[in-house]
Amino acid sequence: MQAAPPRLALGLVADVQFADAEDGHDFGGCRRRYYRHSLRLLREAVREWAGESPPVGLVLQLGDCIDGQNALRGEAESALQRVLEVLGQLSVPVHHAWGNHELYNFSRARLARSGLYSRAAAGSHGPADPECHAYHCSPAPRLRLVVLDSYDTSTLGRDPGSPRCQESLRLLREKNHNDDLNSPEGLKEPHFVAFNGGFSQAQLDWFDEVLKFSDENQEKVIVMAHVPIHPSASNGVCLAWNYEAALSVIHAHGCVVCVLAGHLHDGAYCQDSHGVHHLTLEGLIETPPESNAFGTMYVYEDKLVLKGRGRIPDRVMHF
Repeated sequence: MQAAPPRLALGLVADVQFADAEDGHDFGGCRRRYYRHSLRLLREAVREWAGESPPVGLVLQLGDCIDGQNALRGEAESALQRVLEVLGQLSVPVHHAWGNHELYNFSRARLARSGLYSRAAAGSHGPADPECHAYHCSPAPRLRLVVLDSYDTSTLGRDPGSPRCQESLRLLREKNHNDDLNSPEGLKEPHFVAFNGGFSQAQLDWFDEVLKFSDENQEKVIVMAHVPIHPSASNGVCLAWNYEAALSVIHAHGCVVCVLAGHLHDGAYCQDSHGVHHLTLEGLIETPPESNAFGTMYVYEDKLVLKGRGRIPDRVMHF
């Protein structure tokens, strides 16, 4: 008997962090970053996705597609355009998560008018706040994709004098007493750093309603965000501020099968106590030029099968 074909194939990539700059290092000075080569590796990924059989139905770009240094170099717009041109060679939808590096380069208002505002292309099925880049869509029967905005509560990308930014700063300073708010040194909760963010209550309430609908309609749900929401799919630092609240919403329902994230360039994986798979993708930016870091995920009735390239391992996730 011939095996049933996958219901959908998804292209996955995270942390391209392109800049037209010489190679550099991470903030700790230990990890090499290949700023120019990341775009070449993305082109390789796009070429492979375009030729896949069964064909890829959509691509998930998990955030940080350009590097923060573009803002300092005055090249934010041109860098973003170059990444979007590469992804634009695909004939399928691309769904974008917003990461901290997007918000180093652009305000939320500007991102909402950019090619990274995939919420608009999906029909704006999102929270009432149009600058909250969360939304949902159904790319195949009985399958729903939910994109979360893990910087909805954040000091990044907002007017420093705005109430939302001030409240985020108050929360951050309550948890982080370091002069450098990007430093987790000595913190009881080391994920309370400025390069992370969290989910507003309004977004969580909306998320809960979406999952309720999916429960009632017997759908399987794949969630994506830039920042991981499970400690075991993280290094303990790269983790959403109020990850517990997001997990509580997910665990109140039975429909979520997988949560995809980026942000942690080493990647990570766990299956939590409720059977939900949490997959954090390795970052393209720290991938040597002779390798790569992208994947194709095949969605079946009872499992997800990840075919990884380069640094990303193959994986089978049953549900």
